[in-house]
Amino acid sequence: MHKVDLPVDQSAEKAVERKRAAETARKGRIFNTRLRVMGIELDALNKQVQEKNHQQDMEKQRDKAFDKLRRYQDEALLQQDNDEKEKREALHVDLTQYWATHQRAEDSRDADLKCGLEGAFKSTIPESQLGPASMQIFQGQGIGEEQRKREQMKTTARDLQVQMDDNERRHMAAKHREMLLSRELVHQDLRGVEQAALEEECRKAACLALDSYNQALAAERAEKLKEQHRIEERENLAEMWHTVTSDMMTECAEAAEREVGGGKAPQVLPDRWKGMSPEQLKTIHREREEQRLERKRQRDAEKLQEAAWGLQQLKLSREAEEEERRAAELRREQRFQMDEYNKQLAREQQAHQEYLNRKLYTNKPTKDYFYQFNTSSR
Repeated sequence: MHKVDLPVDQSAEKAVERKRAAETARKGRIFNTRLRVMGIELDALNKQVQEKNHQQDMEKQRDKAFDKLRRYQDEALLQQDNDEKEKREALHVDLTQYWATHQRAEDSRDADLKCGLEGAFKSTIPESQLGPASMQIFQGQGIGEEQRKREQMKTTARDLQVQMDDNERRHMAAKHREMLLSRELVHQDLRGVEQAALEEECRKAACLALDSYNQALAAERAEKLKEQHRIEERENLAEMWHTVTSDMMTECAEAAEREVGGGKAPQVLPDRWKGMSPEQLKTIHREREEQRLERKRQRDAEKLQEAAWGLQQLKLSREAEEEERRAAELRREQRFQMDEYNKQLAREQQAHQEYLNRKLYTNKPTKDYFYQFNTSSR
């Protein structure tokens, strides 16, 4: 079927018409009282059930196909083993027949000495007339030959059994070493997890101890500041009480007078009496203002020092958090590298095992039969 390119306007009109037809069909399906069920769309539910049944049927067919493929592969492997056994038996039969036909003991040059054949090289001359050079069987030879062969066969069988047992022991030792290696890897992973958990617990304990120490230092410093403020308040109250109850505030002129002698009038001490000149009052006010400003500067300096100390503590805490984050990143990176290394070791071990399995069998691998089956089925 050839594709026909429609103009842009006609394709747009076709799309609009299809959309209108779909909308009309949808409205007819929704507003049809015979087909509509309130709250349930029966067609959609039936369609879902059909799709679910179809999916289950497909899964069953896939499982059956996999089972059939598995049975075929098992039968192929069994047939391959049977063929190999038949080939070995046929080869053994041919070899035995070849030995019996072309390599007979009777045809050898020393058949009379090895097999003790009667009349093989029997001479017609009487034995009493033959000399030492004419002897064929000496004393101690040719006696118990069958028993010796049976002993040799038993010895050979024992040697073969010993070799088979030795191979089996080596195979079991290799499996044992592999199992020990797997256990050691698992133990290493478990030790790594336990060490990480212990490190995490130690880090949490160190953070808790540091927080407790900082809280204790903060509480001690706050208590010292409170005690210092209480001492200053007591001193200020004592100074204020002394000033209020002094002779200057009580306007005791007699306490301010001091006898100078010589018939002179008593001298009035200005620091003990309020009656002062304006210059003296200005001087006192100025000094008091300077003292107040000095006290204010001291308090501002203390506030700045406290703010700097707080910024320093915040900086130290942020540096500690950054160091902890870098340590956590380093641990995660080390764990990731360790996982990658373990995966690499597992892949190498699997590749080595596959190589040993391929080397153990001289026939074609199983995947060749899988490939032949797939190509034949295609």
